[in-house]
Amino acid sequence: MTLALAPACPPDDATATDCARLLARGYERLAALCEPLRLDVRWPGTRTGHEPYTTRQRPTTQVVGSVSKAHSADTLTDAPSASVHARYSVQQLASEPELLAGFLDAEASRIAADHVPVPRRHVVAARALHSYLWSVSLLLSGPWYLDRRVPVLGPRAVRSELVGDRYEVTPGGFICLPDDPAARLPGVQIAPDEAALGAALRDGFAELVRPLLVAIAPAYRRGPRALWGMAGDDLVSGIWSLGRTLGEEERAVRLAGEVLPYGIAPFPDGANFRRLAGSDGRTHLTRTRTGCCLYYAIQPAEACGTCPRTGDAERLRRLEG
Repeated sequence: MTLALAPACPPDDATATDCARLLARGYERLAALCEPLRLDVRWPGTRTGHEPYTTRQRPTTQVVGSVSKAHSADTLTDAPSASVHARYSVQQLASEPELLAGFLDAEASRIAADHVPVPRRHVVAARALHSYLWSVSLLLSGPWYLDRRVPVLGPRAVRSELVGDRYEVTPGGFICLPDDPAARLPGVQIAPDEAALGAALRDGFAELVRPLLVAIAPAYRRGPRALWGMAGDDLVSGIWSLGRTLGEEERAVRLAGEVLPYGIAPFPDGANFRRLAGSDGRTHLTRTRTGCCLYYAIQPAEACGTCPRTGDAERLRRLEG
């Protein structure tokens, strides 16, 4: 697992750079822990090729409930990143049909490399969206889980490759609890308690991915419930996966359940974890997805372990095997 860090270029406000650096360190740790997340971190204020990144920090702000657009701590250009494979923001994917088509074509090529025949377009869209949502959710939930900090990521702060699976994030401000040592830094916002911090995570993720969900809906051929169900599933799944990696599954499940205790708009359902009793007396945690990633349409015999099509007996067989 490699994490590429662009050279630091201190902006006018050195304290604000500390805010971004703190978040970048959190992303470093996240990338080292979560091998499936292939992440590059780019410092605000750096220029590489045609990447005129800038950042504008704002003073500390009290957070109540959701995060508004005014809370975004960075203002970035929409120029594609200079890399082996160009990277595009979620805003670009959502607003430029040719880029979205390229995003889906790339996923179709990845599927074709392992599976024949290539599935129908709505299956490709489901697989591409699932992968994107899972990775992007961790850019918010990872720092929240590890450091109790929710990054404030505008639609241009996250970029991804069309033909690869690497992501790039430009850290800026974040939301934290009042007792966080960084609470008084410029660019940091304060959530009064854990419930408000969880709401900031939930709302920040929804705001970040909403444009892509709207844009991909015609290709996915599903309505808002399925789209937001998948988003909620992947938010929960990312937290669960990170907790298991750290040997903290029980804690991760508890925290995921606090973020989505039940359906909270726009997410139609909660985390809804439950326990299965194994043959040896042990119990195993599981849940059933609300939004389908359609993997079963590619590999009918290997539906996901949390798929509604996978019964409890099969889940136990996999968990105990």
